[in-house]
Amino acid sequence: MLGVIANASAVFAGGLLGLLAGRRLPERITDAMMAALGLVTAALGVVCIVGTRDSLCLIVCIVVGTVLGELLRIERGVERLGEAVERRFSHGGRGRFTQAFVSCSILYCVGSMAVMGSIQAGISGDNSILFAKSVMDFTASIAFAAAMGPGVVCSGFCVFIFQGALTLLAGAAAPLLPEAAVTEMSAVGGVLLIGLSINLLGLREPKLHVANMLPAVFLPIGWAPLAAWLGGMF
Repeated sequence: MLGVIANASAVFAGGLLGLLAGRRLPERITDAMMAALGLVTAALGVVCIVGTRDSLCLIVCIVVGTVLGELLRIERGVERLGEAVERRFSHGGRGRFTQAFVSCSILYCVGSMAVMGSIQAGISGDNSILFAKSVMDFTASIAFAAAMGPGVVCSGFCVFIFQGALTLLAGAAAPLLPEAAVTEMSAVGGVLLIGLSINLLGLREPKLHVANMLPAVFLPIGWAPLAAWLGGMF
Protein backbone atom coordinates (compact mmCIF):
# COMPACT_ATOMS: atom_id res chain seq x y z
CA MET A 1 0.00 0.00 0.00
CA LEU A 2 3.04 2.30 0.16
CA GLY A 3 2.73 3.19 -3.52
CA VAL A 4 -0.98 3.97 -3.14
CA ILE A 5 -0.30 6.27 -0.18
CA ALA A 6 2.46 8.01 -2.14
CA ASN A 7 0.17 8.51 -5.15
CA ALA A 8 -2.70 9.94 -3.10
CA SER A 9 -0.30 12.20 -1.19
CA ALA A 10 1.14 13.47 -4.47
CA VAL A 11 -2.35 14.47 -5.64
CA PHE A 12 -3.06 16.27 -2.36
CA ALA A 13 0.27 18.10 -2.36
CA GLY A 14 0.16 19.03 -6.03
CA GLY A 15 -3.44 20.20 -5.72
CA LEU A 16 -2.64 22.46 -2.77
CA LEU A 17 0.32 23.98 -4.61
CA GLY A 18 -1.88 24.50 -7.64
CA LEU A 19 -4.48 26.34 -5.56
CA LEU A 20 -1.80 28.70 -4.27
CA ALA A 21 -0.33 29.22 -7.73
CA GLY A 22 -3.74 29.64 -9.34
CA ARG A 23 -4.29 32.95 -7.60
CA ARG A 24 -1.23 34.33 -9.29
CA LEU A 25 -1.63 32.82 -12.78
CA PRO A 26 -3.57 34.75 -15.47
CA GLU A 27 -6.57 32.98 -17.00
CA ARG A 28 -4.93 32.61 -20.40
CA ILE A 29 -2.12 30.60 -18.79
CA THR A 30 -4.47 28.25 -16.94
CA ASP A 31 -6.54 27.80 -20.13
CA ALA A 32 -3.39 26.89 -22.03
CA MET A 33 -2.38 24.43 -19.30
CA MET A 34 -5.82 22.78 -19.44
CA ALA A 35 -5.59 22.40 -23.21
CA ALA A 36 -2.11 20.91 -22.94
CA LEU A 37 -3.23 18.42 -20.27
CA GLY A 38 -6.22 17.46 -22.42
CA LEU A 39 -3.88 16.65 -25.30
CA VAL A 40 -1.53 14.68 -23.02
CA THR A 41 -4.49 12.71 -21.66
CA ALA A 42 -5.48 11.80 -25.22
CA ALA A 43 -1.90 10.73 -25.98
CA LEU A 44 -1.79 8.50 -22.89
CA GLY A 45 -5.06 6.92 -23.99
CA VAL A 46 -3.63 6.14 -27.43
CA VAL A 47 -0.54 4.55 -25.86
CA CYS A 48 -2.77 2.28 -23.75
CA ILE A 49 -4.95 1.26 -26.70
CA VAL A 50 -1.97 0.41 -28.91
CA GLY A 51 -1.06 -2.36 -26.47
CA THR A 52 -4.29 -4.31 -27.08
CA ARG A 53 -4.00 -7.77 -28.61
CA ASP A 54 -7.73 -8.38 -28.98
CA SER A 55 -9.73 -5.59 -30.63
CA LEU A 56 -12.96 -7.58 -30.30
CA CYS A 57 -12.47 -7.73 -26.54
CA LEU A 58 -11.95 -3.96 -26.51
CA ILE A 59 -15.16 -3.28 -28.45
CA VAL A 60 -17.36 -5.70 -26.53
CA CYS A 61 -16.09 -4.62 -23.11
CA ILE A 62 -16.57 -0.93 -23.89
CA VAL A 63 -20.12 -1.43 -25.18
CA VAL A 64 -21.27 -3.79 -22.41
CA GLY A 65 -19.50 -1.83 -19.69
CA THR A 66 -21.07 1.44 -20.86
CA VAL A 67 -24.55 -0.10 -20.82
CA LEU A 68 -23.95 -1.38 -17.28
CA GLY A 69 -22.66 2.01 -16.16
CA GLU A 70 -25.64 3.81 -17.66
CA LEU A 71 -28.04 1.44 -15.91
CA LEU A 72 -26.21 1.94 -12.61
CA ARG A 73 -25.89 5.71 -13.21
CA ILE A 74 -22.33 5.68 -11.89
CA GLU A 75 -21.48 9.20 -13.06
CA ARG A 76 -24.47 10.64 -11.22
CA GLY A 77 -23.34 8.81 -8.10
CA VAL A 78 -19.82 10.24 -8.42
CA GLU A 79 -21.28 13.71 -9.01
CA ARG A 80 -23.41 13.41 -5.89
CA LEU A 81 -20.32 12.42 -3.93
CA GLY A 82 -18.54 15.48 -5.29
CA GLU A 83 -21.51 17.70 -4.40
CA ALA A 84 -21.60 16.27 -0.87
CA VAL A 85 -17.90 16.92 -0.36
CA GLU A 86 -18.36 20.39 -1.85
CA ARG A 87 -21.18 21.28 0.53
CA ARG A 88 -18.91 20.28 3.38
CA PHE A 89 -15.75 22.09 2.29
CA SER A 90 -16.70 24.71 -0.30
CA HIS A 91 -18.78 27.88 -0.23
CA GLY A 92 -19.27 28.46 -3.95
CA GLY A 93 -18.64 27.35 -7.51
CA ARG A 94 -20.45 24.01 -7.18
CA GLY A 95 -20.41 23.07 -10.84
CA ARG A 96 -16.71 23.84 -11.17
CA PHE A 97 -15.85 21.88 -8.02
CA THR A 98 -17.80 18.81 -9.14
CA GLN A 99 -16.32 18.88 -12.65
CA ALA A 100 -12.80 19.02 -11.20
CA PHE A 101 -13.52 16.22 -8.72
CA VAL A 102 -15.08 13.89 -11.32
CA SER A 103 -12.58 14.60 -14.11
CA CYS A 104 -9.48 14.21 -11.95
CA SER A 105 -10.82 11.14 -10.13
CA ILE A 106 -11.26 9.41 -13.50
CA LEU A 107 -7.95 10.67 -14.87
CA TYR A 108 -5.92 9.48 -11.89
CA CYS A 109 -7.73 6.16 -11.39
CA VAL A 110 -8.09 4.93 -15.00
CA GLY A 111 -5.21 4.00 -17.27
CA SER A 112 -2.35 1.59 -17.68
CA MET A 113 -0.24 2.94 -14.82
CA ALA A 114 -3.13 2.97 -12.32
CA VAL A 115 -4.31 -0.53 -13.21
CA MET A 116 -0.95 -2.21 -13.78
CA GLY A 117 0.75 -0.34 -10.94
CA SER A 118 -1.92 -1.34 -8.41
CA ILE A 119 -1.96 -4.93 -9.63
CA GLN A 120 1.83 -5.19 -9.59
CA ALA A 121 1.91 -3.76 -6.06
CA GLY A 122 -0.72 -6.26 -4.95
CA ILE A 123 0.85 -9.29 -6.62
CA SER A 124 4.56 -8.75 -5.96
CA GLY A 125 4.80 -5.76 -3.62
CA ASP A 126 6.66 -3.78 -6.30
CA ASN A 127 5.54 -0.12 -6.10
CA SER A 128 7.82 1.25 -8.82
CA ILE A 129 5.01 1.97 -11.31
CA LEU A 130 2.92 3.75 -8.68
CA PHE A 131 5.92 5.82 -7.59
CA ALA A 132 6.45 6.94 -11.20
CA LYS A 133 2.74 7.70 -11.51
CA SER A 134 2.94 9.77 -8.32
CA VAL A 135 5.45 12.11 -9.94
CA MET A 136 3.23 12.53 -13.01
CA ASP A 137 0.07 13.07 -10.94
CA PHE A 138 1.84 15.60 -8.72
CA THR A 139 2.74 17.69 -11.75
CA ALA A 140 -0.72 17.32 -13.30
CA SER A 141 -2.45 18.23 -10.02
CA ILE A 142 -0.63 21.54 -9.86
CA ALA A 143 -1.89 22.47 -13.31
CA PHE A 144 -5.42 21.12 -12.80
CA ALA A 145 -5.90 22.78 -9.40
CA ALA A 146 -4.63 26.10 -10.73
CA ALA A 147 -7.21 25.92 -13.51
CA MET A 148 -10.15 24.09 -11.89
CA GLY A 149 -9.98 24.68 -8.14
CA PRO A 150 -10.22 22.61 -4.93
CA GLY A 151 -12.10 19.66 -6.44
CA VAL A 152 -8.72 18.41 -7.66
CA VAL A 153 -7.42 18.07 -4.09
CA CYS A 154 -10.45 16.00 -3.03
CA SER A 155 -9.90 13.59 -5.92
CA GLY A 156 -6.94 12.29 -3.93
CA PHE A 157 -9.44 10.41 -1.76
CA CYS A 158 -10.68 8.51 -4.84
CA VAL A 159 -7.09 7.67 -5.76
CA PHE A 160 -6.52 6.17 -2.32
CA ILE A 161 -9.80 4.21 -2.26
CA PHE A 162 -9.73 2.93 -5.86
CA GLN A 163 -6.06 2.00 -6.12
CA GLY A 164 -5.99 0.70 -2.56
CA ALA A 165 -8.95 -1.58 -3.24
CA LEU A 166 -7.43 -2.74 -6.54
CA THR A 167 -4.11 -3.48 -4.84
CA LEU A 168 -5.80 -5.56 -2.13
CA LEU A 169 -7.96 -7.39 -4.65
CA ALA A 170 -4.95 -8.12 -6.87
CA GLY A 171 -3.11 -9.60 -3.93
CA ALA A 172 -6.05 -11.90 -3.22
CA ALA A 173 -6.75 -12.81 -6.87
CA ALA A 174 -3.16 -12.97 -8.12
CA PRO A 175 -3.24 -16.65 -9.13
CA LEU A 176 -6.42 -16.10 -11.19
CA LEU A 177 -5.45 -12.93 -13.11
CA PRO A 178 -3.73 -13.64 -16.46
CA GLU A 179 -1.36 -11.16 -18.08
CA ALA A 180 -3.64 -10.88 -21.13
CA ALA A 181 -6.48 -9.60 -18.92
CA VAL A 182 -4.26 -6.86 -17.47
CA THR A 183 -3.25 -5.79 -21.00
CA GLU A 184 -6.85 -5.51 -22.16
CA MET A 185 -7.89 -3.73 -18.97
CA SER A 186 -5.27 -1.10 -19.74
CA ALA A 187 -6.48 -0.82 -23.35
CA VAL A 188 -10.07 -0.28 -22.21
CA GLY A 189 -8.82 2.33 -19.78
CA GLY A 190 -7.13 4.06 -22.70
CA VAL A 191 -10.47 4.49 -24.46
CA LEU A 192 -11.86 6.12 -21.33
CA LEU A 193 -8.86 8.46 -21.17
CA ILE A 194 -9.55 9.61 -24.73
CA GLY A 195 -13.17 10.22 -23.76
CA LEU A 196 -12.00 12.24 -20.79
CA SER A 197 -9.66 14.29 -23.00
CA ILE A 198 -12.62 15.16 -25.25
CA ASN A 199 -14.42 16.54 -22.21
CA LEU A 200 -11.36 18.43 -21.00
CA LEU A 201 -10.88 20.03 -24.42
CA GLY A 202 -14.56 20.91 -24.70
CA LEU A 203 -14.93 19.09 -28.01
CA ARG A 204 -18.43 17.74 -27.35
CA GLU A 205 -21.60 19.15 -25.86
CA PRO A 206 -23.16 17.55 -23.88
CA LYS A 207 -20.10 16.00 -22.31
CA LEU A 208 -19.42 12.28 -22.51
CA HIS A 209 -20.46 10.32 -19.41
CA VAL A 210 -17.03 8.77 -19.01
CA ALA A 211 -17.65 7.59 -15.43
CA ASN A 212 -20.51 5.43 -16.70
CA MET A 213 -17.96 3.52 -18.78
CA LEU A 214 -15.89 2.46 -15.76
CA PRO A 215 -17.35 -1.09 -15.50
CA ALA A 216 -15.76 -1.79 -18.89
CA VAL A 217 -12.28 -1.65 -17.31
CA PHE A 218 -12.93 -4.85 -15.34
CA LEU A 219 -14.77 -6.87 -17.99
CA PRO A 220 -11.61 -8.18 -19.72
CA ILE A 221 -11.06 -10.38 -16.65
CA GLY A 222 -13.97 -12.54 -17.80
CA TRP A 223 -13.34 -12.17 -21.53
CA ALA A 224 -10.55 -14.75 -21.91
CA PRO A 225 -12.47 -17.71 -20.42
CA LEU A 226 -15.63 -16.67 -22.30
CA ALA A 227 -13.77 -16.43 -25.61
CA ALA A 228 -12.14 -19.82 -25.02
CA TRP A 229 -15.51 -21.40 -24.26
CA LEU A 230 -17.13 -19.90 -27.36
CA GLY A 231 -14.14 -20.95 -29.46
CA GLY A 232 -14.52 -24.50 -28.25
CA MET A 233 -18.18 -24.53 -29.26
CA PHE A 234 -17.64 -23.20 -32.78
